Amino acid sequence: MRMARIQVYLPDDLHRALKESGLSPSELLQQAVRAELKKREALAGIDEYLKELTAEIGEPSRAEKARAEALVRRMTRRRTTRRAG
Repeated sequence: MRMARIQVYLPDDLHRALKESGLSPSELLQQAVRAELKKREALAGIDEYLKELTAEIGEPSRAEKARAEALVRRMTRRRTTRRAG
């Protein structure tokens, strides 16, 4: 497989940690770029789905938005509490 060459700049401390870890910089960068591209593609898909959903059923009411925000706050608090505990 043909591969392009690129130059990547890292802060000294990150470069030192990478060398000490024994990880392959090339493989690590490839994995990170793939993961980031996949994440962005998924987010774009969610945005598109939400546009379609809004067109189909309309904008959520203030009460619906408030309920959703409260649910997110509760879920976020639980997850943070579990990690800390």
